[in-house]
Amino acid sequence: MSIDTLGLREQKKRETRQAISDHATQLFLERGFDRTTIADIATAARVAKMTVTNYFSRKEDLALDHHEIFVAGLAEAVSGREPGESALGAVRRAYMAALERRDPIIGFTRQDFARMIADSPTLVARLRDLHDQREEALAAQLATESIAPDSPHDAPLPGQDKPQPGQNTPRSGQDALRPTGDQDCRLTARAVAAQLAAADRLLFRELQSRTLAGESDDTIAAALTESAQHVFDLLEPAIGDYARR
Repeated sequence: MSIDTLGLREQKKRETRQAISDHATQLFLERGFDRTTIADIATAARVAKMTVTNYFSRKEDLALDHHEIFVAGLAEAVSGREPGESALGAVRRAYMAALERRDPIIGFTRQDFARMIADSPTLVARLRDLHDQREEALAAQLATESIAPDSPHDAPLPGQDKPQPGQNTPRSGQDALRPTGDQDCRLTARAVAAQLAAADRLLFRELQSRTLAGESDDTIAAALTESAQHVFDLLEPAIGDYARR
């Protein structure tokens, strides 16, 4: 099979997937997500039901079809951080850039689409699950970076004396983020991920709420710019230096 033929087949698959997604979205908006069936979507798109499920394994994925990008978003922001940038700094920078481009991944959408999601218990539950997966992916990324082979997890920081055996030295502030072993690394990573993901959820819900209230994208972006800076500033004293590259 020639490269040209393979390219045409892939293009045809992308077009079919997009057509199914477009028809599904239109039906969801007209009838509501929970009242629309896979059979309805297949009929509208003029394909077999099996074709729909081959492209979209879950009905919810037809409405939230960027779920894979969404789940990976925070982890990718952290993995791509710049030299000298912390995990918090990377997430802050990525969020502000997404606001600037009105990115659907952080919640920008039409009012009718936001209403369709809010009115469906199934989609609300799926969105909650995706936020959980987003946090888990971030925690995994942070843990992977913080646990280096043969790394001296319990080495003292500059200016500190090495604790004597049996000595329990209390830690506070940013020093509390210094891991003392693999298990501590994982726990710290999860704690930091939980705080960053909570901020992300809060801002997502605020954006949804403003969309449902009928505010324009520009008005929302202006308001969220200020709100996001405030939310991230609140995290700065606790995790501002964590995972600085």
